[in-house]
Amino acid sequence: MSKVIKIKRGLNIPLKGLAEKVLMRLGKAETYGVKPIDFPGLVPKLNVAVGDRVKAGSPLFYDKYRPEVLFASPVSGEVVEVRRGERRVILEVVVKTDSGDVAYEDFGAASPDSLTRDEVIARLLKAGAWPYIRQRPFGVVANPTDTPKSIFISGFDTSPLSPDMDFAVHGEEQNFQAGIDALRKLTSGKIHLVLNADYPPAKVFADVKGVEFHYFTGPHPAGNVGVHIHHIDPICKGEVVWVVNPLDVIIIGRLFLKGIYDATKVIALAGSEVLKPRYYKLISGASIESIVNDNISTEKQVRIVSGNVLTGTRVDRLGYLGFYDNMVSVIPEGNRHEFFGWIAPGVDKHSASRTFLSKLIPGKRFAIDTNIHGGHRALVVTGQYEKVLPMDIYPVHLIKAILANDIDRMEQLGIYEVVEEDMALCEYVCASKTEVQAILRGGIETMIKELS
Repeated sequence: MSKVIKIKRGLNIPLKGLAEKVLMRLGKAETYGVKPIDFPGLVPKLNVAVGDRVKAGSPLFYDKYRPEVLFASPVSGEVVEVRRGERRVILEVVVKTDSGDVAYEDFGAASPDSLTRDEVIARLLKAGAWPYIRQRPFGVVANPTDTPKSIFISGFDTSPLSPDMDFAVHGEEQNFQAGIDALRKLTSGKIHLVLNADYPPAKVFADVKGVEFHYFTGPHPAGNVGVHIHHIDPICKGEVVWVVNPLDVIIIGRLFLKGIYDATKVIALAGSEVLKPRYYKLISGASIESIVNDNISTEKQVRIVSGNVLTGTRVDRLGYLGFYDNMVSVIPEGNRHEFFGWIAPGVDKHSASRTFLSKLIPGKRFAIDTNIHGGHRALVVTGQYEKVLPMDIYPVHLIKAILANDIDRMEQLGIYEVVEEDMALCEYVCASKTEVQAILRGGIETMIKELS
């Protein structure tokens, strides 16, 4: 067994509503949406118009600056809407599904071992599966002309109410191995598969060939791929590392084994306001309504989040599952003021410090709402960020460098090593209520422009 890396800095947020390991198989949702806003830095250009017929794997839009990078429809049917925001920015392309079975574009089955690197890349691009590969630094869709020094896959998730990845990938041994075989063609370096050291890995992970195993243990963000890269193969200026989610590796594997773009995956529906938190097998981009309908508490207002509560995107009941999201979280809306809330003993409140008596009740889970409990104030150095970020960087100084638009200091302070999910806990514990993730993304966009 490889050396176990123990993460000491971090924080587990014990929310109520962990998904029970029961798999619900749903029929097709009525509509599916692919959202350009899921892809930072993307300037989408449409391949379709309202009324066009598409199959699963048909391109819906492409990247203006890299036209070869296509974004495909997950199902067959009719394009019924292109939703736009301010300045006519494309927010969603909506496809209404056919009543029968899904019709797929045929890209031809082929063993990755029999293909060259260029042929593997061409197949991924043509089928719209390339966006599943993201790059560090910056957390954007990988550039197919780059050659990464390594590829990282995190086989576990430690975010609040995160799905059990071992359960989600059960029975997908062949597809996962085929996905790994395809990814091996894309790098001259290693494929790093990182697993949780606290329990034996699932058969899908344990039996895979062609990867180097690593084991991590500790509180969140021990499951974040950014933390893994930092401790195993750190990124320097000019270097590129690619990352892929395990469920997306399976989708890539299906493309080579079956010759089709099959975006089916297992996700978790979790949260204190879910009546029956469970796992669902569905197609990526499905309408949230298909899983939350009649399964959410009606006693209070709720917030539905595609993804986890730290980094996910707020959606309504008619919204769509995010491209990279493996869960949907439902928590109470924080739309009420609490009189003298800061002076109460706080038995039912989670605390990142020893502020409330709840710290004396180990194992207790909480129904935390979206209230930020205070207003914005000056950003000061308190040491709280460093307690939850297990990286050798100075997060407060990095944020200040971004706000000052100091390119050189941003580089020196580690902006190449982090994306929003890595610093999400900093935002959670921030006494100043600073929007750390939004500031960091702004800094990343500045760096992309500077380096382009």
